[in-house]
Formats: sequence, C-alpha cells, structure tokens
Amino acid sequence: MPLLDSYNRRIRDLRISLTDRCNFRCFYCLPNGEPPLARKETILTFEEIAYLSEIFVSLGIEKIRLTGGEPLIRKDVPKLVAEIAKLKPAMNDLALTTNGFDFPRHAEALKLAGLDRVTISLDSLKRENFLDITGVDALEKVLTAVGSAKEHGFEPVKINAVIVRGRNDNEIVDFARFARDHALSFRFIEFMPLDSGHEWSREMVVSGREIRDTIEKVFPLKLKETSRGSETAWKYAFADGAPGEIGIIAPVTEMFCGQCSRIRLTADGQIRTCLFSTTEHNLRDIVRGGATRTDIVGFIENAVLKKEPRHYINDAEFVMPSRSMSFIGG
Repeated sequence: MPLLDSYNRRIRDLRISLTDRCNFRCFYCLPNGEPPLARKETILTFEEIAYLSEIFVSLGIEKIRLTGGEPLIRKDVPKLVAEIAKLKPAMNDLALTTNGFDFPRHAEALKLAGLDRVTISLDSLKRENFLDITGVDALEKVLTAVGSAKEHGFEPVKINAVIVRGRNDNEIVDFARFARDHALSFRFIEFMPLDSGHEWSREMVVSGREIRDTIEKVFPLKLKETSRGSETAWKYAFADGAPGEIGIIAPVTEMFCGQCSRIRLTADGQIRTCLFSTTEHNLRDIVRGGATRTDIVGFIENAVLKKEPRHYINDAEFVMPSRSMSFIGG
C-alpha cells in the first residue's frame, strides 16, 4: 500500500538531514549559530540512515534528498550515497542540497556513488553582499562548485536563492541572467520564518508574483506546465528560447500544502511531517530500542497519518517552529 496521510496525499519525497551543523551563518537560517546536537548519542549513524531509507522506499518513497545543516560537513558522504543508491530503481531520484563550500572536492566521488542531482545555495552574486548574507567570504568557492557540478554531469544543476527585501531583491534580474548564461535551473524562494534569530517579518517577504514580474520586465517567461502537481516550484522557460530555467517557490503567499508529498527526517532521527511542524516523532529511539521492522513501519505510517493539512504562517495564531532550518533540514 502507498504511504498516505489522513488527507489522502501520497508521500513520495523524503528529505534526510545528515547534520545540524553548518559552516555558513546565513541570516535567514542560523545567524548566531546554535549549540550543536550531541554527536554520537544523538545523530543517526549512516548505517541507521541507510536502513531507514530502505524501509521508507519499501513504503513508496521515490525521491530522497540529503540535506543539513551542510551535509558535506559529515565524513564519507559518498559512502552513504552509494548505500542509498542501491535502492534504485524503486527510488528514482537521489539528490543533495549544499552550500557548495566543499562540494568540488567531493563532486566526482558523489557522482560515481550514484548521486543524481545537486542543488547549491547562492544568495548573492556580489562578494560583499554574499559575505553580508552568509557570514562567510566564499562567493568564489560557491561559483566554483556550480562549475564543478556541471563538469561532473549533474543535470539539471539547481541553484537556490532566498529572496529577502532589502538584502538581495535588487539581484533578481542578475540571478535570472546567471541562469541563462550558465544553463542553470534557478530557484527563487520566499523568505520563511525559520531563522534562529527570529527576525522574520512579513515586510521582508518578496512575493513569488513580484519576483516573476521583476524578471519578466527584462526576460519574458513562459510557464512550462499548467499544473505544479506535488512540486514546490512553478517552472518557467525563457520565452526567447534561451537556456536555463526559472523556478519560483512561494510557500508564504501561494501555499501549496494541498498537494504536499514530503516528510522530513532530522539529523537526530525525528520525523517531521511539515517544515513548520511544532511536534516531532522520535523514530531514532524506536530504532535503537530494538523495534522490529514491522514496528518501525507501523510507527512511520502512524506519524504520516498525523501530517498537518497545511502550514499556518498566515494565521494570527502561527507559532514559529522551535528549531531553525539548519536543525530541521531543507
């Protein structure tokens, strides 16, 4: 039987955080840092992640994305990728999200291990602004990572930029031009209330519509598909036929919860049924407590049945998650 929640949404997409730690201090995520989780006692081992991945795939998960924190902070990630890649073709998409800082060193090994796609975060094309946003003077390293991803055959190479008013919204057209010039799939993401500094405000949100309108003043766009399905992004091609793709992810102003197919597994083994969940389901302790495979399957199925109907960002009673994006996993 497929993995269904109580609203009859089929769960196909699992995001696994490998670590809560990150070597960047992006203001929209982890500006001041947070005490890292205890390591050996708390973080799932690669053996546990591989075991749970197999169970999730047996329940109908088709896509797995490895996230963080910064996932490449952990040692031997290609070895984990190789283990998870053994689940193909039942699992047909294995991806990694990274800040790119250390990606070129691992790119070849990741590709050989079976990684299909990579998404790289790039929130500014200007060195000083990149430093201001991320807290790290590493723009050239990230640009090198983009080139390395293309060189090693990861297609499409996706780029994520969180657009925040007054910080990088003046670079929207530059980002679109970068996508055209380098044949990239560029994802523009609305600023969400997941920062450890708790500085998010609605005034800082640049809506997906505003992002699209800004791009179209210079580069007219053409919607690629009339339905987004369970995907997070509306996808656009350049109307003049130029290479590259624009994706707009607007969870704040254009909620897409009704078709959500995602669940998350945090680095410390908690199932989160929504990015904005205020409750978690402790799968780690079930596994480490000697549960049978049947017990684990039942726990996962029960957690999925508790998946929220939607997020509540736009409600007056919205409560920000107690953990930042770095702890939850992107």
